[in-house]
Amino acid sequence: MADRALTVLQMVPALAGGGVERGTLEVAQALAERGHRSLVISAGGRLVSQLEAEGSEHFTWPVDRKRPWTLRLIWPLRRFLKEQGVDILHYRSRVPGWIAYLAWRGMAPANRPRLISTVHGLHSVSAYSAVMTKGERVIAVSETIRRYIQENYPATPAERIQLIYRGVEPADFPYGYRPGDGWLQAWYQHFPQLRDKQVLTLAGRITRLKGHHDFITLIQRLVQQGRPVHGLIVGGKDPRRLAYANELEQKIASLGLQGDITFAGNRTDIRDVYGVSDLVLSLSSKPESFGRSALEALSMGVPVVGYDHGGIGEILQALFREGLTPLSDLDQLEARVKKVLDNGCQVERNQRFLRTEMIDKTLALYEECL
Repeated sequence: MADRALTVLQMVPALAGGGVERGTLEVAQALAERGHRSLVISAGGRLVSQLEAEGSEHFTWPVDRKRPWTLRLIWPLRRFLKEQGVDILHYRSRVPGWIAYLAWRGMAPANRPRLISTVHGLHSVSAYSAVMTKGERVIAVSETIRRYIQENYPATPAERIQLIYRGVEPADFPYGYRPGDGWLQAWYQHFPQLRDKQVLTLAGRITRLKGHHDFITLIQRLVQQGRPVHGLIVGGKDPRRLAYANELEQKIASLGLQGDITFAGNRTDIRDVYGVSDLVLSLSSKPESFGRSALEALSMGVPVVGYDHGGIGEILQALFREGLTPLSDLDQLEARVKKVLDNGCQVERNQRFLRTEMIDKTLALYEECL
């Protein structure tokens, strides 16, 4: 713990859900538990009640709106930083980032907080996105992100970039976990078509980048070979992209796979879903910054086959090299999946991508900056 209690302000667009928000809550909870003062500014959302219950203070500001007038928040934020005695100002997204950076830059260097940014995504390279590299220290959530910063924003000194992997809590996704009898009974009542099948799961939002077309083609090939597989697509439909969801359903129908692929929708019991999966797929067509869904499954010992790029490639390289397969090569994907299903490959226990390590390194960085 630091010699004195710190006041740390994190800024995110909203607290509705997602990886960025989850990381914000995890750091906020750790700050409160260790005697620091944890503040968060966002436009609000369903996670605010959890944030406050875990000991943080939330301030609702419209920092989620990508409009010029949002910059009017610069001057109120500058006053807020002074009045609250903020020691660390940590932003995790571009709109809040510009507000935070411009407010901070206008303060006297001797009296302003330390400025930290976290680059969570592979944003389009532009002057607008460059704000994510303007922190006095810049956290990269994977080696993929660190390379992205160095290649696209070479003016960012390498010594300012700190690699801090995201992580999971092993107690939340225990190795070898299997769902209880009550859950299994309800599951098979709802999805009887999955009983006595090898379940291949693709988890994530139903958006074009997640590789659903490759997944459908994979299931088609395996079914045609007489393999007892069933494809499970877990994730909610994006209201802005309903045409894509309809496109997938039409493709499944045209291939006669309605009895072989199931849409499970959003699930709050994802640990149990992984627990009944024989294999989890990660088939994003563009590299992901990290790949938390794959890590959650691997932490439980569930095999994952994924395209060898981005954060997914890093995770599989460390925990399950047997799951690496070349990007968009459907023949190699099919061969890799069959090999993993037939051989029952053992997944390495996750000792590297841990939530406690992520939190400890983040809080240590806060203290180091001061």
